[in-house]
Amino acid sequence: MSSAAKNTHPELTKSLLWVMTIATGLIVANLYYNQPLLVLMAKKFHVDNEKITLVSTFTQMGYATGMLLLAPLADMKERKRLILICLAIAVLALLGAALAPNANILILASYLIGIFSLIPQLLVPMTAHLARPEERGKKIGFVMSGLLIGILLSRTISGVVGKYFGWEAMFYIAAGLMVIIWLMLFFMLPKVHPEYKGTYGSLMRSMITLIRQEPVLRIAAFRGALCFACFMAFWSTLTVLLHDNLDKGSDVAGIFGLIGAVGAAAAGVMGRLSDKGNAYKLSAFTLALIVVSFVVFYFSAYSLVGLILGVIILDAGVQATHISNQSLIFALRPEARNRINTVYMVTYFIGGSLGTYITSLAWSYYKWSGVCLVGVGLSAIALIFHFLNQKTIQRTRQGV
Repeated sequence: MSSAAKNTHPELTKSLLWVMTIATGLIVANLYYNQPLLVLMAKKFHVDNEKITLVSTFTQMGYATGMLLLAPLADMKERKRLILICLAIAVLALLGAALAPNANILILASYLIGIFSLIPQLLVPMTAHLARPEERGKKIGFVMSGLLIGILLSRTISGVVGKYFGWEAMFYIAAGLMVIIWLMLFFMLPKVHPEYKGTYGSLMRSMITLIRQEPVLRIAAFRGALCFACFMAFWSTLTVLLHDNLDKGSDVAGIFGLIGAVGAAAAGVMGRLSDKGNAYKLSAFTLALIVVSFVVFYFSAYSLVGLILGVIILDAGVQATHISNQSLIFALRPEARNRINTVYMVTYFIGGSLGTYITSLAWSYYKWSGVCLVGVGLSAIALIFHFLNQKTIQRTRQGV
């Protein structure tokens, strides 16, 4: 009996925490490697910007698909086994992208990369399960820092690799890294046995119930989707802008990921402030930052300094709003956090996918001005929606 308990609740050691954090950062990076490489991909396959942007769009759609259909399985299946299976398929998908003979195969491989790179959304709840209650927030925050670093540095790394070794090399490198991560998780990740006793169908239906019964979840999800749409609007077109207006390559586009770390650091400060002050007022401020960032971008089509300033403001606004949204939804039903997270994150990445697609159309017709107008419009809708739902948010989390 004691052995079973020990197997169900193993200790979250420092070394295991580091492995989970590194794995989270490197796996989530798979979703973003392609963004600075889109121009190089378009040249190889002789396709236009609208077509090649589907690589980024379908990667995000794949991630949303994986979170919707596979992440809830962590409540029913042994989590380590599920993680290792997904990671093995992700390796094959990365190799498929590197070997793609045409743009359509590359888009398909990118969709599969997105689906089976959902693993960070399994590792974060697993961290919460393994951590001692008094250290849970701290441990989750540590793993989430790996996620954020992976998102930011992925563009920097892929931009440099793409410039000097070709875009295919980045996917070969990513596949090799996933093999190493697979081995680390195989030997160090403990088994966590499932707690949910129902069927897969009932598990999926329960998320619909959560959406109906929790208005704050609906508000946070919609707000998050619009913010991530703005985020992807900028990042999915940055490479093309730098190439067309400033004659800069994928390496410069990648460096913007490092610049975004400044904004992410500011978001961390705002996240701590949300624990001490009024989350509603703070969210209004962070949403306003996103609107301001696209105004700055509008006047910076030929200015590196302006783009740098704008990306710092954008990343601070998007990441801080994301933290605020999570603080709202994870306070709703502790027993359903994994499913609540699935609802929120699926909506979040669907927003990113739609934002990327809408922006590709805006670029085709109106270039950078169209992109900025899309960003201003979507962020303004998010801000207005936030104000319209003031009473619901404050009634649920008064003064938080």
